[in-house]
This record gives sequence, structure tokens and C-alpha cells, in this order.
Amino acid sequence: MTERKKFTLEFSLSREIAGILRDRILHGEYGIGEQLKENRIAGELRVSRTPVREAFKILEDEGLVEYRKNRGCFAQGITRQDLEDIYAVRKALEGLAVEWACRHMTPDYVQRLTDHCDLMDFYAGREDAPQVLELNEGFHDIIYEAAGSRFMARVLRSYKGYIRMNRRNVFYEEKNLREISAEHKAIRDALAAGDEEAARQAMSRHLDESRRRAEASLARME
Repeated sequence: MTERKKFTLEFSLSREIAGILRDRILHGEYGIGEQLKENRIAGELRVSRTPVREAFKILEDEGLVEYRKNRGCFAQGITRQDLEDIYAVRKALEGLAVEWACRHMTPDYVQRLTDHCDLMDFYAGREDAPQVLELNEGFHDIIYEAAGSRFMARVLRSYKGYIRMNRRNVFYEEKNLREISAEHKAIRDALAAGDEEAARQAMSRHLDESRRRAEASLARME
């Protein structure tokens, strides 16, 4: 086996282990502050300690674990304060992004946003949360693109991992999914009309509702 192929396989295994541990943390199987023991996890998953150690680094970058010198890794999860911080940042940055997107809106952007809204409706009716959330993410990516700032797009995408972590905590039922779809339609309508204030307000309402859903799910887990 070549060194490059070996590295690729090891990296893939580390990401797979990180995914397993991520789900456990976000679903409360590891409590906040609980130590993740490298030897135990390696034995349970029947792997060497190296990919487990690399998985810890991936999760540390995501803010899901904290490495404490000479003590090991400890689960962090998402707290109420984290939710407050995430949504405060999102409201400030995405409110600005949607205003800038208004100034650069084109028929092509409007059509792409409409396509995403139509598909959200379709999958919401089938209670397919993963598809709705993927379309949700794509919808916001279009706004970042339309804002016309590479710097803003880079900043907004830099915290996408935290948004995904938060979504993993949320319990979605059909009512939630239809709400998400309707909120995006309101944003699309304001952008299509070129109304910056309406677009900012629609984005703000969407993020307020997203936070409410996340907090309700967090309360159920406590």
C-alpha cells in the first residue's frame, strides 16, 4: 500500500470515528464535561488509538470536545449559552448578507431560491428533515453568493459547522418543516422585491424561530 493511500484510509477512518462520537455527544450519550477515554473508544470500535486521537482533533476544531493538558479530552456539546452566541452572530451577519444580496439580486438568483423553496415544500410534506435541512443550507449559500462579497461568504461559511451541530440537536416534525419552508419563502419574496428592510426582517424572524426550535429540543434533552 502506498503512503498516500494509507494516509487517505486513515483520514477517512478518523472522520468516521469523529462522526460516531459527534452523534453521541449531540444526543447526550456523553454528558458535558464527561471524559472521552481514548483506550476505551479504540477497544470498542476495534481500531488503533491513532485514528481515535485524530478524531478527537476533528471534534476539538468543531468545539465539541476540549483537550485538557495531561488530562485528556472532555465532551462539550452545545449549551444554552452556545445557542445564544450562535444566533446572535447569525442575526448580525446574515441580516447584513441579505441586505447586500438585495442589491445584487437577479432573475437567476430568484429562480434558484424559488427552486429551493419548492423542493423544501415537497420534502416537508414527506417529513424528510435531512433533505429540507440540506435545501435550507443551499438557500443560505445562494444568499451569501448574491451578497457579492468573497470575504463575507468566507466568514459566513466559517461557522457552518456550528449551525450543523445545532441542527443535529433539533427534533423536526412536519409542522416544523413546513414552518421552515414558509420562512424561506418570505425571505425569497423580499429579495425578489428588492426590499432590503423586509428581507432583513424576514431573515431575523427565521433565525428567531430557528433558535426557538433549537431551545425547545435542548430543553427536551435536559
